[in-house]
Amino acid sequence: MIWMVGAALLFAAYGARAGEVRVAAAADFVPTLTGLARDFEKTTGNRVLISMGSTGNLYAEISNDAPFDIFLSADAKTPKRLVAQGRAVGGSRFTYAVGRLVLWSARPGEVDAHGAVLARGNFSHLAIADPVTAPYGAAARQVLTRLGLWHTLGRRIVDGENVGQTFEFIASRNAALGFVSLAQVRAEARAYHGSYWQVPQTLYRPLRQQAVLLTAGAGNPAAVAFYRFLRTAPVRRAIRAAGYGT
Repeated sequence: MIWMVGAALLFAAYGARAGEVRVAAAADFVPTLTGLARDFEKTTGNRVLISMGSTGNLYAEISNDAPFDIFLSADAKTPKRLVAQGRAVGGSRFTYAVGRLVLWSARPGEVDAHGAVLARGNFSHLAIADPVTAPYGAAARQVLTRLGLWHTLGRRIVDGENVGQTFEFIASRNAALGFVSLAQVRAEARAYHGSYWQVPQTLYRPLRQQAVLLTAGAGNPAAVAFYRFLRTAPVRRAIRAAGYGT
């Protein structure tokens, strides 16, 4: 792969020795990140350790001195807050992806091309990520509010701890449908022949997902190499192919 060659050159340029990179990543990005990390590991010999969670919960862990090197948030405000608090390197924030929200069901034909199923309400449970700690959950609440359905569907809504758990609720059919990321649906397309509606971006605030190099990782050559790798043009192309904007 072209971007693997780029990683090899980057690795040589910064002189990083084989080591470990500890990455805290928003749940929606983990399927994409896993592929990126695998190729980085093959090319550099470094090991990438991924911890998944909601942005809010990962922020709490970092604030309590969890040993992470890089944080891949599902929003922009949390990395900005970490920089202000001195827990992340100033000037290291960048938008690695722009998330796209979808209403998804594991059942073919359950979700129509315009999301009209929400207004019909002929389903038992609607899954969303926790709106307080997960940006994708907050976006889902914005959509339902703008459609005038937040209070109407309130009793049918079940919260996942993060968008990864929300996906599992729907995949296991414990929820008939729910809001997840387009990238998650694309990553699991072979396993599930479901149906989805890509929500118009006019219905929710942009999901600008930012990365930041944490102060704990600033002295880790492997972490610095992976951080710079994430900013390369080939990686951006791979992220777009996964279903994100950049």
